[in-house]
This record gives sequence, C-alpha cells and structure tokens, in this order.
Amino acid sequence: MNATSTPPSPRQRRILELIEQFLRRHGRPPTRADLAGAMGLRNRQGIDQHLRALAGKGLIALEPGVARGIRLLQPAFALTRRLALYGRVAAGVPTLALDNVEDELLLDPALFRPRADFLLRVHGQSMLDADIHDRDILAVHRTAQVSNGQIVVARLGDEATVKYYRRNGHLLRLEPANAAFKPIEVDLRRQPCVIEGLIVGLVRSGMPRVRQS
Repeated sequence: MNATSTPPSPRQRRILELIEQFLRRHGRPPTRADLAGAMGLRNRQGIDQHLRALAGKGLIALEPGVARGIRLLQPAFALTRRLALYGRVAAGVPTLALDNVEDELLLDPALFRPRADFLLRVHGQSMLDADIHDRDILAVHRTAQVSNGQIVVARLGDEATVKYYRRNGHLLRLEPANAAFKPIEVDLRRQPCVIEGLIVGLVRSGMPRVRQS
C-alpha cells in the first residue's frame, strides 16, 4: 500500500468493494449518498470518515468539491486473503443484525467456489443435520441469485438466519436441517425477505486473526 501498511478495516474494505462494483456497473464513481445508501446509513458523515481514512492509507484519491470525485488507487480485489467475520447467525430463529463485525480472519476468498465475500458465525443447532454446528463459521458468497435446495443467509427485516431455500411462486419456506426446529414460512406478498448470500464453505476453528492497529 502506498501511504501506510495499516490494512483497511472490514467496513472500509466493504466500501472499497462497493466503489469497485459501482464503477464496473455504471462506468463512473459513486457519490457519497450512493455509498451511504448501499451501507444502510442515513447520512454521509460516516462515509466521509471512512473515505478520508482510505485516502490516508493510499487506497483511494479524493477530489475536493466533486460529487463523484473518488478514484481507486488500490482495487478491492487486490486485498485478498482477508475475510471479515460478521456478527451472529442464530441457527434456531433469525436474530442477526448483519451490520456487525466480530473479527477478521486471514483466509483467501478464492479458496471457495464461488468466491467467498464474508464470514458468518452460527449460534444454535437448527442446521445440525447439514453438518453445521453451533459456533461454526460459514463462508458466504454475496448474491441474491440462489436455487431451491441451497443453504442461504436470508434476512427478514434487520435479522438473518441460515436455512435451506425453498420457493414456490410468492411462498418462501426457509427449512432447518434438524427435526426439532420448525421451518420459517414467508408470504413474499406480505413480508419481504432479502437473500444476503449463498453458503459456500465452512471454517470450524484455528484460523488466524488480522490485527488492527
């Protein structure tokens, strides 16, 4: 890195990913409002703080007074071998607010197919028969395009759960892999459900952490 060897925080790396995705899709940089919306923030003050930090680390350049004056100097895909461990996934009922980072692991995202974008920790036993145990760490590929029978991270409101995905028209059934738990049934005409990603791997223990200064 150009300005400092301090790595970006998980949230800063997510902002880098969003900038890169926006550039690929639209051919121009995002505004701060675009980034705030993508991060679920109500105002741009937090985005400004992270952008200044990324500029100080030599990862982006900022052009003062220009709405889209953000230029990538270090693309997000170059920051490999680190994955953020986000929050908690309760495998019994949805109890996770995804805007929460517990840790960061030294782990190459390309080890998984498709590539992992983040990690989530499981709490509970509702996916036990799928060999997903309490405290396991799941590798997640960020996508909304999933198929029936796949294990997904599904968000209802601000909370998320890991379940088998089964959809028939407007009816969605999120199924556990443990007969002791009931499935979650969603009528998508009345209740939205966001698919945050596809489970692509499992990390049980022993992965090294990234120290943040």
